[in-house]
Amino acid sequence: MTVAVETTKAEEGENRPKIETFDDILPYVGEAGRYQLILFIILLPFTFVYAFLYFTQFFLTLIPNEHWCFVPELNGTNLSDAQKISLSIPPASDVAEVQAEGTTHFARCFMYAVNYTELLNNNITKADPSWPTKPCQHGWSFNYTAVPYASIAAELEWVCDKNYLSSAAQSAFFVGSIIGGFIFGYIADHYGRIPALVSCNAVGFFASVATAFCDNFWSFALARLVVGSSFDNCFNILFIITIEYVGPKYRTLVANMSFGIYFAAAASLLPWIAYWIADWRMLSWITALPLITAFLGPWIAPESARWYLMAGKVNKAIEMLKKFEKVNGKTVKQEVYDEFEKSCRTMVEKDKKLNNYTVLDLFSKPRLARITVVLVIYWLLIILTFDGHVWNMKLLHPDVFTSFSLAALTELPAAILLALFLDKWGRRWMGFASMLICGIFSFIALATPEGSITVAMAILARLGVNVAANIGFQYAAEMLPTVVRAQGVSLIHIIGYFAHIIGPYVIYLADVKKELPLICLGLIAIIDAFLTLTLPETLDQELPETLQEGNDFGKEQSCWWVPCLTSSHEKKKKYRRKVGAVNAGYNPGSLTKIDSTRL
Repeated sequence: MTVAVETTKAEEGENRPKIETFDDILPYVGEAGRYQLILFIILLPFTFVYAFLYFTQFFLTLIPNEHWCFVPELNGTNLSDAQKISLSIPPASDVAEVQAEGTTHFARCFMYAVNYTELLNNNITKADPSWPTKPCQHGWSFNYTAVPYASIAAELEWVCDKNYLSSAAQSAFFVGSIIGGFIFGYIADHYGRIPALVSCNAVGFFASVATAFCDNFWSFALARLVVGSSFDNCFNILFIITIEYVGPKYRTLVANMSFGIYFAAAASLLPWIAYWIADWRMLSWITALPLITAFLGPWIAPESARWYLMAGKVNKAIEMLKKFEKVNGKTVKQEVYDEFEKSCRTMVEKDKKLNNYTVLDLFSKPRLARITVVLVIYWLLIILTFDGHVWNMKLLHPDVFTSFSLAALTELPAAILLALFLDKWGRRWMGFASMLICGIFSFIALATPEGSITVAMAILARLGVNVAANIGFQYAAEMLPTVVRAQGVSLIHIIGYFAHIIGPYVIYLADVKKELPLICLGLIAIIDAFLTLTLPETLDQELPETLQEGNDFGKEQSCWWVPCLTSSHEKKKKYRRKVGAVNAGYNPGSLTKIDSTRL
């Protein structure tokens, strides 16, 4: 009751806080009301789109572990597959090129160079290991027990000397993401977030449908490149809009739980959709269906208030807030809107003056340049580790559907851990611990017997990198100065796409030695963990506005400072007096308190 009275007085009385930013007016129209719940629910299909676009190609190009050279002379005989292999295929250990054949005991790329008709006429059904060998001449046979369908990679036989084509097609997907980032980013900035959301998902839908009609590598790679152009923006645009309309104290919870619950559900369900459908062309159709939701975007999702303000459409932003007020059952006096409008128009004029800054200004000051470079490398290594663990699932266990699904479910505990502890422990130490855990369990997986225990260790490693990736999403946004924040975050994410391009190739290290993928991923994770400690902590810090503040950010912090154990407030005040920096925007909770209209 006391709270209600005080809130009413704050709205009506003379002592109510000034309405200067979007966050200031949110409590009046509702920070976490019915409208925000609706937005949270609307995120569901778009998160499914994001997960399906990201992971579907894994199952479109999945190849059974057991495949061997097809021998025409043996086709049509009464020999079983095991007998055909015994007669025509050399043991894996006899051929240097196939020493890393995983669970198969026979070579997958070689056959005996003998006259099989003559052998059959002489009733010879078992090979002599001394026979000469040669590469497969007539294609391959596949065992579809573990993978119950022929993917496009199996149909077109992207194996042995062509096994790189699956990864090349995945790389084409992320090349498309880079192109799409620029195209749909331009649309989002010049025509609005909702037009960008609709056009982005429309492209993804038609290209996903077109994928089903591909019958060669080049058509498939082109289709996946176009699908890739819709990746990221297909979800991120609405995700940012949702976070923008949620009150500061709820953003960490909403951001992590929406992504954790929905993404975990979608990614863990996808393997079983592929398994039950057992048809790669139909899988392309089915996973395209959630994209149709975007065509309803203009009627179900609000435009970004940030874009309205950036475009100088302050009246439109206020009109949107009045809709929030009505749905949330609030009553806001006109004077509150008047004060907000005045403040916004001042801010728009100020932002016009700041538009002269470019991403190159991040490198104009030495310490800011170092922080930027470290953030780029930090994000690159996280993405490389994440994608490496996704693709490495093919090598760890024959039941790739179960192992993939269990690994995807780690998104949920990762989100819960972040929601509970990120604003207590801080970004730096939690990022360090999560990547260290990823590295440690990657090495433990190497020391365990092949099978379920190895998969369990790899899943725990995946949990670690999931936590780090979610931290990385907001770390740069908190650390870079306001005047170049959006451009800086875009730069980091665009460069991160190159790690997506490289990631699938990590599994080919197994062709040299089967332990190498996990060794490589473990080392990268540990290096990235210690790299995190070179960055400043952003929790409960005054976030930088100008380039100089960005250059000075974190100078006063001790390397061993842990926010949940000790406070740096006194030290911060002393440092501010020393450098003469008075950033009035101090807000406990870091990004959860950043003015959403300035990100």
